[in-house]
Amino acid sequence: MRLTHRLSQYQRLYLQLGSTPVAITIGELAAMFYCSERHARTLVQQLQDQGWLSWQSQPGRGKRACLHCLKTPDELRAAHLQRLLQEGDHQGALEMAQLDPQHLQELLSPHLGGQWQAGSPTLRIPYYRTLESLDPLTLTGRAEQHLVATLHAGLTRFITGNPEPQSDLAHHWQISHDGLRWQFFLRSQLRWHNGEPLTGQQLLQTLEKLQQHPRSQPSLANVANLSLPHPLCLQFDLQHPDYWLAHRLAELPCLLTHPDASGMGAGPFKLTLNQPHLVRLEQHPFYHLQHPYLESIEYWITPELNVGDAYTSCQHPVRITLGQQEEMALARPVQRSMSLGWCYLAVNLKHGVLSEAQGKKLLMLIQRSGLLANLPVPNSVITPSHEMLPGWAIPLHQADEDIALPAKLTLLYRPPVELETVTVALQQLLAQHGCELELRYYAGKRWQSTEQIEQADLLLADNLIGESPEATLESWLRQDTLWRGILPDARWQHQQQTLQQIQQLPAQPPRYQQLKDYYQQLMAAAIITPLFHYQYQISAPPRIHGVTLTAHGWFDFCQAWLPPPVDTMGSPSTN
Repeated sequence: MRLTHRLSQYQRLYLQLGSTPVAITIGELAAMFYCSERHARTLVQQLQDQGWLSWQSQPGRGKRACLHCLKTPDELRAAHLQRLLQEGDHQGALEMAQLDPQHLQELLSPHLGGQWQAGSPTLRIPYYRTLESLDPLTLTGRAEQHLVATLHAGLTRFITGNPEPQSDLAHHWQISHDGLRWQFFLRSQLRWHNGEPLTGQQLLQTLEKLQQHPRSQPSLANVANLSLPHPLCLQFDLQHPDYWLAHRLAELPCLLTHPDASGMGAGPFKLTLNQPHLVRLEQHPFYHLQHPYLESIEYWITPELNVGDAYTSCQHPVRITLGQQEEMALARPVQRSMSLGWCYLAVNLKHGVLSEAQGKKLLMLIQRSGLLANLPVPNSVITPSHEMLPGWAIPLHQADEDIALPAKLTLLYRPPVELETVTVALQQLLAQHGCELELRYYAGKRWQSTEQIEQADLLLADNLIGESPEATLESWLRQDTLWRGILPDARWQHQQQTLQQIQQLPAQPPRYQQLKDYYQQLMAAAIITPLFHYQYQISAPPRIHGVTLTAHGWFDFCQAWLPPPVDTMGSPSTN
């Protein structure tokens, strides 16, 4: 009999009889278990052999025996969960935990954080919500983006803390003198997560699919032809020079999956379990770059986490704490950083209700009111924005006091949750100036369509910035539906021409400067304005090392490590 089934039957028995000795017949037990008397006797004997109960029968048919439940179901679940986790049986542990999903966090808390299990370093992370499907072309969540970048490789990649694209599946690349031909030379002996050899032909197939997908098409729209002149060489022939191409190929939409199995990649970790309560990653044994130290990473989904609990892993999505329950008192912030990304306000000039002058007036009112500095959100979580990127100052808007705002405006906003506080404060501010603000909420994390955007005068959302900030902002202008929805046609065409001119600059400094100049124009026209940044923070007890924040506020799974367990003599344990 499976242990989980036996535990379920014992729980049924315990709920009816409790922890005090009870006089009962075998027939009554059979009725409780919905089985024959013969099977009931076998089951009671098995439970007694396990030490879960005592059973003292009396001679004679129909005589009552004395049954005493010795363990609570919670005690049994916790003990067996610990044994399964120590043995590395994560599937069995998941089944055990699902017997009591309401108390999943309580069962797991002693086993969370970094531990050595079955001789391997394992990191268990409790997470407060169910994860989206881990498809690079459909996901929207910050945690999912971090996971997918760990599971999948690109021709190029970004390293934490380095804004320049590095080699990944491609060992190196060459660019023709006119910038129109890029050749990426693949490493030899590449393998997918299942051990199958990775071929240039497979990558070519995936790239051809990405050219047609709405999410990745803007990144590859300038590619006139893709070819494989050699089994280890992918060639991109471009319509116009594009010196962002190596950056684009390292970004999320251009990560390369198996052409016949989109869930299979070639990144440092592979996905071995993806269920509502548990997502498990294991080290890819054939990874082509330096292998991470951690053998496995597990996300235990505990949506019923109480934010007030001391051992909550995510008291806020930008606050991550690692460790077991008893270690939380020792956990200290090991790294903090201000997000380069921000929550923003966009003015929809295409809708025609707000003029550019009125948009500037609205921004002037926000800046003068101190609205952002007085939001009911802890200062340790958000910081009002003064720059779009370091050195890209947000202009202080000046407008004619006689300019009147429209009598009514519509604002569309989406997560994160802090934006709701902005909408309430903005509604109150505009009411003081004779403008009624209608609020509409959209639960998605990405704008759905230009039609959706075109119905609103103002839009509130967030924009994540990756390891290469300038490249991220260039891609944002190309990929986000926002711009086609808020810019009048003439401005939209001007934007496309500007981006094409900028991408053709081989030297980085003028390319960055012209992109900055264009964003300064957008901010000066009040079309886009960053409102606040998040304060990322990760805390961990002393024994978890190598915790390094990424640009998106998670920590680099490839750099974290755990010291091996030690015995009482201070030497590594052999157990």
